This record gives sequence, structure tokens and C-alpha cells, in this order.
Amino acid sequence: MTSLLGLRRPPFRTYSITQLCREFGATPRALRFYEEQGLLSPARRDTARVYSYRDRARLQLIMRGRRVGLSIAEIRDILDTYEEEGAAAQDAEALRIHKKRVAQLEAQRQDVEDAIKALEDAAARLERKYPEAVRALDS
Repeated sequence: MTSLLGLRRPPFRTYSITQLCREFGATPRALRFYEEQGLLSPARRDTARVYSYRDRARLQLIMRGRRVGLSIAEIRDILDTYEEEGAAAQDAEALRIHKKRVAQLEAQRQDVEDAIKALEDAAARLERKYPEAVRALDS
């Protein structure tokens, strides 16, 4: 049996919320939020949540997506594509979303570089205008 990430999985392995939080550096509140958003579907044993290997694989994808700045909606699109259309469609959707995010980050980087340049230029003008203030700062 193959998992969401293409790995062989143990047939009946389950995880507690504490185990997954520890493994992925997440908080119980985050896992409950992902459940509320429909990204995770743990079983219940009395009042405790019991996560399957599938939930663990989905959480791994969620955490990766969040780390690179994907929104919950974008992560849901990727996960839903896998459920509805299979791995090839999921990979295509993930590629589309990742390329879009790269373009957004590159635009942000350009904005940051422009802001740094503007601040450096302003600082240089002020240093030329008030050299005594620069000497006082250097002392």
C-alpha cells in the first residue's frame, strides 16, 4: 500500500496529537485548526484524536506548504487534487502553485532590494549633509 508521499506505509500505525506535534514542531492548536479546515480527519477514541499514517503524510505536506508560504486554500487545492485525480494531477497542481509562489517571492525580493537602495541613498545624503553627526555616531 502506498502513501500520499509515495512511501510504503505500515498498515495500522496510529499517532497521538502529542506525537505528531513533537515530530513536526506543531502545536495541538495548529492540528485542530487543520482539522477544522478539513485538511486532516483524525479518528476519535473517546475524546482523543487518533491520527492515521495518511493524516501524518497530509500533515507533512501541510507543514511543507506553510513553511514556503502557501495559504491554507492553496494547500487544500493540492491535497484535494490528490484525492480526486491522483498523484500526477496533484503534482501538476503543486507545480503550478509553487511557481506562482516563487514569482510572488521574487517580486517581494525586488521590493526589498528597492527599499534597501532607497534607504542607503537617503543615509548617504544625510551623512554628506551632517558629517558631524556621523562622527558622533562613530564615537
